[in-house]
Amino acid sequence: MSSTRGTRGASRTGGGLLVAGTTSDAGKSVVTAGICRWLVRQGVKVAPFKAQNMSLNSFVTREGAEIGRAQAMQAQAARVEPTALMNPVLLKPGSDSSSQVVLLGKPVGEMSARGYHGDGGRGRALLPVVLECLTELRGTYDAVICEGAGSPAEINLRHNDIVNMGLARAARLPVVVVGDIDRGGVFASFFGTTALLSPGDQELLCGYLVNKFRGDVSLLEPGLDMLRGLTGRSVYGVLPFAHGLGIDEEDGLRVSMRGAVRESAVAPPHGEDLLRVAVVAVPLMSNFTDVDALAAEPGVVVRFVDRPQELADADLVVLPGTRGTVRALAWLRERGLADAIVRRAAEGRPVLGICGGYQILGESIEDDVESRAGRVDGLGLLPVRVRFAAEKTLARPVGEALGEPVEGYEIHHGVAEVLGGEGPFMTDDGGRALDGCRVGAVWGTHWHGSLESDGFRRAFLRRIAQQAGRRFVPAPDTSFGTLREEQLDRLGDLIEEHADTAALMRLIEDGAPAGLPFLAPGAP
Repeated sequence: MSSTRGTRGASRTGGGLLVAGTTSDAGKSVVTAGICRWLVRQGVKVAPFKAQNMSLNSFVTREGAEIGRAQAMQAQAARVEPTALMNPVLLKPGSDSSSQVVLLGKPVGEMSARGYHGDGGRGRALLPVVLECLTELRGTYDAVICEGAGSPAEINLRHNDIVNMGLARAARLPVVVVGDIDRGGVFASFFGTTALLSPGDQELLCGYLVNKFRGDVSLLEPGLDMLRGLTGRSVYGVLPFAHGLGIDEEDGLRVSMRGAVRESAVAPPHGEDLLRVAVVAVPLMSNFTDVDALAAEPGVVVRFVDRPQELADADLVVLPGTRGTVRALAWLRERGLADAIVRRAAEGRPVLGICGGYQILGESIEDDVESRAGRVDGLGLLPVRVRFAAEKTLARPVGEALGEPVEGYEIHHGVAEVLGGEGPFMTDDGGRALDGCRVGAVWGTHWHGSLESDGFRRAFLRRIAQQAGRRFVPAPDTSFGTLREEQLDRLGDLIEEHADTAALMRLIEDGAPAGLPFLAPGAP
């Protein structure tokens, strides 16, 4: 790629690679991020791309566009500012059968799965938009590393595909398939994925990356040799299992509904006590990565819960964002969690609501947009009335809270009218209200990502520890931004140390090699 670095003219097209997977959650997102970090460390100007992402974990770019949070993380790995070009289509599920469609960063409507993926559906019609975005990126960067979605062998959806082999065929991208060996069955998954593709698709599938391997690689090598013999394709690396790299996952639905512990800092607590945080795993949970900054603090233990009994020993209960605020509120009541949270508040024990969680804590919700349920009573813990607006708020606010600078991002239809309380949660430099509300130990804000502001997070945790009666002291030097950079460097290290980087570079620069064999039976 040195031939293009810094000298490529406007008419030149940058190299590319599509990272597909045998399944969802095989490791495509982190492998894509790792390749981006490895390339940028080699001096390559690189950008990530995901044509179509289905995720409730999203981010707002500086120009006010909503994209998948995984693509924002990959852009950070590439050391570039994320833009809507990097994720032109975002699908945000609102139920098992419908999603909000976000196109080039802005919501354009709600659509059923059949209306999007079926014959004559809108999905295929978006391919020209997707290709235009990819072309623009390839005209700006030396390389674009694309991430697929689910599996390329979802033969029921292939005719309308714009993110896996449909994209690869249209843009002539070489494809590497990632498989999670920790789940088992990785050889069958690699072979079966290849053999279910059409001849034209198979021409671009160049080989495989084994992810999350534990143990002695030499024991795996006979299987790798047999896979090469059976498929005529290379294995581009065996990546070892590494803890602490599950960063910015795409889907809260994959978080265990009970007892899952967010990866926590391994350092001992700075004070005498631990601080226990219980995150209520509400339906359609979104941007649950807000709590990652809490888990990064030594002595803070974060777990996801779905039973009222699991709130008993928590020092802080967090109600996270959700794509279905009214549905989540009903679920809390059905499971007895609403009553448990109200009791906590009456006892002066800390509760934090973020975005949809903040709306739930208010007096009432008027929703003719998301659930179309009309007026619904909230938990009544904050003097806030919420009205859902048709236009979504997408913003990157900056302000002050608890005497510390804080920034975040907003993604919500609900507009909050604050009627009282002990002052706004977030203010500007002049003390004027920006967002949020607080009453005693109950806190609420629409701002995602605010806990990543180190000074504010420490001040907030000091207040929570005081309200909870814990002798917890936040460490004075925890930097969430530094920890995130260290994680991204570790991803780059995994690629550099355990993948055939020379072979990957050839794919990125030259495309798929000619003569890759066809595996029967092919697509039906």
